[in-house]
Amino acid sequence: MDQYIGKMLDNRYELLEQIGRGGMALVYKAKCHRLNRMVAVKILKSDLADSEDFRRRFRDESRAVAQLSHANIVSVYDVSRSGDLEYIVMELIEGITLKQYMERRGQMDWREALHFITQIMRGLSHAHSRGIIHRDIKPHNIMILRDGSVKVADFGIACLANTSNTLTQEALGSVHYISPEQARGDRTDARSDIYSAGVVLYEMLTGRLPFEGDSAVSVAIQHLSSVPLNPSEINANVPEALELICMKAMNPNIAKRYLTAEDMLADLEKFRKDPAADLGYIRADLGADSDPTQPIKTAEVAAATRAAREQKQAEAAAEEKKRSQRTMMIAGGAVLALLLLLFVIIKLVSNFGGPKAPDTFEVPHLLGMTVEEAEQLPEIKDIFTIEVVGSKLTPDYEPGQIIDQDPKAGTERKNDLIISVYVCAEEEEKVMPSLSSKDYQVAKVELTNMKWDLLFQTKYEFSDKYADGEVISTEPAAGEPLRKGDTVLLIVSKGPEEKPFKVPNFAGKTLDAAALEAENLGLTVGSHSEEFSDAPEGTVIKQSLTADTEAKKGDTITFTVSKGPEPVEPVMVQYTYHYAIPDTYTDTVRVEFRLNDSIVDTVQVDTTTSREGSYTFMGEQGTEATVVVYVNGKEEISEVITF
Repeated sequence: MDQYIGKMLDNRYELLEQIGRGGMALVYKAKCHRLNRMVAVKILKSDLADSEDFRRRFRDESRAVAQLSHANIVSVYDVSRSGDLEYIVMELIEGITLKQYMERRGQMDWREALHFITQIMRGLSHAHSRGIIHRDIKPHNIMILRDGSVKVADFGIACLANTSNTLTQEALGSVHYISPEQARGDRTDARSDIYSAGVVLYEMLTGRLPFEGDSAVSVAIQHLSSVPLNPSEINANVPEALELICMKAMNPNIAKRYLTAEDMLADLEKFRKDPAADLGYIRADLGADSDPTQPIKTAEVAAATRAAREQKQAEAAAEEKKRSQRTMMIAGGAVLALLLLLFVIIKLVSNFGGPKAPDTFEVPHLLGMTVEEAEQLPEIKDIFTIEVVGSKLTPDYEPGQIIDQDPKAGTERKNDLIISVYVCAEEEEKVMPSLSSKDYQVAKVELTNMKWDLLFQTKYEFSDKYADGEVISTEPAAGEPLRKGDTVLLIVSKGPEEKPFKVPNFAGKTLDAAALEAENLGLTVGSHSEEFSDAPEGTVIKQSLTADTEAKKGDTITFTVSKGPEPVEPVMVQYTYHYAIPDTYTDTVRVEFRLNDSIVDTVQVDTTTSREGSYTFMGEQGTEATVVVYVNGKEEISEVITF
């Protein structure tokens, strides 16, 4: 049994069923009792929630994504914490992923692919304009609704998932769509999302991925060193202009990709209006000679190929020699070729950063310096990039000084030359605002907008003064000092406490009348059951809350309703019907017996022996029926009988 199903988060979101599971979070279908709507709740997995830094990033990323509002992006409604659970609340999408759609559909018509990629790029354009990069665009994160519209999901979560660039087998699902700079562990920007969107378009147009492999590393290597087949080489129906747009988006040289999603949308719109549009500028760019991403790797691959070919030629020349010598040469050649290829692969993996293994650089000590001072150090300038990831309050440093760095001073690095630092924050003096009478959610948003990483706890109390959902008071109280990272207790009203009342006797009333009266009293009416009884059909004969006992608003009552008297089982009896065949018939005739127009039997009668006979019918005692006798297909006798 799932430990979260049935759980109520913040006395608002009731978790109903698990609908998804990812590497970082569990997704549940839930009911928001405050707004009476179904939502999706994504809960951070417990092993990740143990990290305070990860929880902070989870909240920061999710709150940033919550600011996005676009028809092609899954909306985030709420970001919160309930006990030790970090969770986000999103709109519930009734649909399937683009990956599931492609698995069912196979190779798409290019018009359908154009319809989907245009909506994906619109969503990315909106996010990029607000400084948010997805970093994990793939068909698994794109939802197709029943009306054919598209929504991009998992913004923010994808950012966190990519904090580790380890290309394990578990990453194989994402690595098919990864950009070359992501594979190298370099810094990414909007153009990384554009590359991944280009791969998605490629897969829609061709029904296959541009690069395949048995491991995440082998696929990543192909992104760095290989050029895929043109879509039209796989699917001849792909228009040239759409193929050019796809290949420009997938250009391994980041400088030659679309600069923005808006630029790609402009070409998509130009193609939509005129599928024969000439996008020659892309063709010229793709065809231009440029420095390969990894020239050493290309040379090594070529050398390995030549060596293998020469070895095979040598083996062929030795075919006429002794079998033992021939066998030894083949084995030796295979080993040599394997060693050469193994050498190339090792070089490829070790050279993710560029064509030549970089020098080793020692990370300098930066604590106590400002970022500007650190960037001017000779051992930093033109070598390391300093990235401020946050600020903290500390009495040991002055505001603006670096108080922590990762990697630590003295660490040696060949690649990933980024130093993440925290700087000393300047303590601000703030006080708790007055939130009394404000809606609970409005109060949380107001505190969240202070951007002080405040944590929230909620306590519910009955109140005659404040309506249900309104803030009664806070701890710290209004006007008291408030520090960054403080925990704020919001005391929220449950409305006036309801006094108990006596339950009326609903027996003898119709179900509708009883349910209406119970609801007017504030009771919740559950599903009813039915029983046979002597009471009139449809009237109440039992109630779960006994009459004249006390109940409160919100209590549940169920009714048992009469189905009327239990029916009596019918008694079946026999009726022997005697008949005579008219003299007009001679020899053997066919006699057909019918009861209420239904054929029950057919017999052959020899009229030379006898013209009279009988047949026994079965029927419900006391009922009337019509007996009809046909002779040779002609109706001769018809009579109403009573069983």
